[in-house]
Amino acid sequence: MIEVMSLSKQFKDKKAVDCLNFTVDNGEIVGLLGENGAGKTTTLRMLATMLKPTEGTANIEGYDLIEEAEKIRGSIGILFGGEIGLYDRLTARENISYFAELNGMEKEDAKRSIEELTEELKMGDFIDKRVGKFSRGMKQKVAIARAIVHKPKVMLFDEPTAGLDVTAAHNVQDFIMKCKALNRAIIFSSHSMTEVQKLCDRVIIINRGRKIAEGTISELKEKYQEEDLEKLFMDLIGGHEDEK
Repeated sequence: MIEVMSLSKQFKDKKAVDCLNFTVDNGEIVGLLGENGAGKTTTLRMLATMLKPTEGTANIEGYDLIEEAEKIRGSIGILFGGEIGLYDRLTARENISYFAELNGMEKEDAKRSIEELTEELKMGDFIDKRVGKFSRGMKQKVAIARAIVHKPKVMLFDEPTAGLDVTAAHNVQDFIMKCKALNRAIIFSSHSMTEVQKLCDRVIIINRGRKIAEGTISELKEKYQEEDLEKLFMDLIGGHEDEK
């Protein structure tokens, strides 16, 4: 479970995230929606312990974000879109093994987990090849395996299908639904309203670092009397453009 409490981040003269409060239950996918620069990635990077909050905190699987960041790192899996950050000179197996080691896994446990993931993600043909010449879809499979090799209870997805073709994007979406079925707490950020409607149980819309709406998609459509989620989103963002 994730509980975010008055989470804020100040960068010099800009407040990127402004007093966010929300929860994510186990087995739930919550969509984090906003324009570029709204604070989505900053929020996810704070929850991933990659950035330290200026104010507020979060509780992730019973651990405090400020006081127990090291313990949180072992409880989360992270899958970002765009630049995946694999080591081109290492094989797929070596990349995954390295992250298993970083997360404190014993060698035999890591080996067993990698074999399971190789079969599940159909990586047998390239698991022992260097990733430098992999396709975008192949690299994303390795990134997926890296994110869950240590069997985390919380997953953070920041535009994980960005730049992927239809087949690769579908694979990522299937993976996210498997995470939900395994009772993981999931935060999912995407610019695709089709993906959001397909995957998310609830959505949180943020603008300039502030939460401006929250609820299930059906609740938001009823509240704002708008059936088109994309238009609803644009109306809300436009309605708050003069805030702050």
